[in-house]
Formats: sequence, structure tokens, C-alpha cells
Amino acid sequence: MIETINPKGMTQEKKLDSALMFVKAQLKNESDVLANLANISAILQMYLEDINWVGFYLLKEDTLILGPFQGKPACNRIAMGEGVCGTAAKEGKTQLVDDVLNLDNHIACDAASRSELVVPIYAKGTLFGVLDIDSPSLARFTALEQVYMEKVVKMLEASL
Repeated sequence: MIETINPKGMTQEKKLDSALMFVKAQLKNESDVLANLANISAILQMYLEDINWVGFYLLKEDTLILGPFQGKPACNRIAMGEGVCGTAAKEGKTQLVDDVLNLDNHIACDAASRSELVVPIYAKGTLFGVLDIDSPSLARFTALEQVYMEKVVKMLEASL
């Protein structure tokens, strides 16, 4: 079991450092991918403020399929190139979107979501899926959070 620290009152960078520390501990202590994805989504939910969804979509054939997450029920399947997740997967690069309603191909799994951060995940050079984080606030995600979520994904990729 991982002992967590209450993030209340921490600076943003301290929260992100703590989240990274717990992700590292999770990956060190468990080899099962599903268990790791479930706990990583719970860790991020605990340390990121003002989010309404955090989790994973996993690539199966040419479709992203819902994986472990924290939040309201979500879209089960996302086509490559569709929405922020499908775009991140197709382009192979992180997507930080300040207002998802400005996108022509946005998929509204939760109508309350306004901004989104999605990081593609690779296993041995092949697309594995994406880490997806949504917020009900406009321009919620920072460049610092993008860097840290990319670090989370790099740690996860090393375990795949």
C-alpha cells in the first residue's frame, strides 16, 4: 500500500512532485498494467485540482477504448483523429486545449468539460493509449502540468 500525503495547502509544483513520487512508487511495487493505470488515475485525481475526469484510453486495433479512470461515465470508444484524445493518438504528441468547444471534432463525453490535456503513451515504440485529463474550467492546464504529466507517462512507458 502507498501512503499518500494530503495535498491541501501545497504549491502546484509540490503537488506535482508528490504525485510523481507516488506514481513512481506505484510502478515500482506493481507490475500489472491494469492495476497501475487504475492507481495512477486515482493518484492524479487526488493531486490535480479543478478536474472532472482523469484516466486512460487504450488502443485496440484502430480505436481508443476506455480504460481505468476517475470521474463520471465516459465515452467507451474514440476513433483515431477524433476529439482531443484521438488527435493526440493520431499525431503522437501532447494536446493542451484551453477551450474544447473551439474544436470542430470535439467529443463531449461530459458536457461540463471545457479544457483538456492529453498525453500519448507508447509501449516499445508502439502507441499504447493516452492519458486524458478534463476540467470544467477554461484554460485550466499549465505548461508545468503538461511537463509533469509527460513525466508520468514516461515512467509508465518504462514499465510497459
